[in-house]
Amino acid sequence: MSQSDAKVRIAVDAMGGDYAPEEIVKGAVMAAQKGDVEIALVGPLDVLERELGKYESANNLPIRCVEANDVIKEGEPPSLVIRRKSNCSIAVATRLVKAGEADAVVGAGSSGAVAVSAIQYLGMIEGMERPAIGATLGSFAPNIVFMDLGANVDCKPYHLISFAIAGSVFAKNLLHIANPTVGLLSTGAEEGKGNEVVRETYSLLKKSGLNFVGNIEGSDILSGRANVVVCDGFIGNVLIKFYESLGDYALGLVRRKLRKHPLIGGIAKLFFNKIFPVTKIGFESEEEGSGILWGIDGVVRIAHGACRAPHIAHAIASARNAVEADIVGCLKLELAKFQKEGKI
Repeated sequence: MSQSDAKVRIAVDAMGGDYAPEEIVKGAVMAAQKGDVEIALVGPLDVLERELGKYESANNLPIRCVEANDVIKEGEPPSLVIRRKSNCSIAVATRLVKAGEADAVVGAGSSGAVAVSAIQYLGMIEGMERPAIGATLGSFAPNIVFMDLGANVDCKPYHLISFAIAGSVFAKNLLHIANPTVGLLSTGAEEGKGNEVVRETYSLLKKSGLNFVGNIEGSDILSGRANVVVCDGFIGNVLIKFYESLGDYALGLVRRKLRKHPLIGGIAKLFFNKIFPVTKIGFESEEEGSGILWGIDGVVRIAHGACRAPHIAHAIASARNAVEADIVGCLKLELAKFQKEGKI
């Protein structure tokens, strides 16, 4: 931001996501109404103006429209489409950050396209070869960070070390945990468990200087033993999608059970949703920094493709929080320290 008291400027890809542009624009309006951000909506101007025209308050909100006359279609290869469609909405939105016209970018379209665009136009932070998606687990485990949740399928041990460093910065600066513990997701708690990459990573983490507590098994994830759980993106993506699916399945199970007790069904469902808001598992901690693409030299927030307006508003708040916490600057300092000590 150019001035310390200026509003955080967020570039939003209005054409990315399953419910774009309607829900994206609506979410941007909701976020702008809070008064702590300025938003640049990116997409075809006629589409953006038509959507904004649905909201009487839009003319008085800090929202501007930026032309992008191309969009990414479902199934297009991210690495190719970003090169061929340099005027697509996510590319234009990302370049606003590069040009200093925005402080962060939010995209709900193809995660691959958001990541490729970020790498191409913003570049990587020195010391981190690959980006990683970090997220918390909502109300079940609000103080647990997962790294990586899908940006990388095949990883080397030194990649996982950099993810652990980024996860620690996440926990310190966004969750305010002074000395976060770090665990390595594996098939057993013992040092020799796991595949070759996990075993080699274990040895490096022991010498890293991070607050490493050893291997974490799947059954121990929610215990809080580790504030940062490190794994490759293949495992992380499968795990987070399974976790997010639990809400709908649990609600369906409760509804089936309650059919046998119609007199108490309505009251029971009401209390169940109050105590265990199952349908919100995947989005409860969005404002804490979930979905940030770590390792990029700029704040990049990847939102769920199935996001509705409230989730987009949360994603924008998440990006704002990341800018205000200066996560990029903090990660640069931390990586430089580890490089100087020869640990990465």
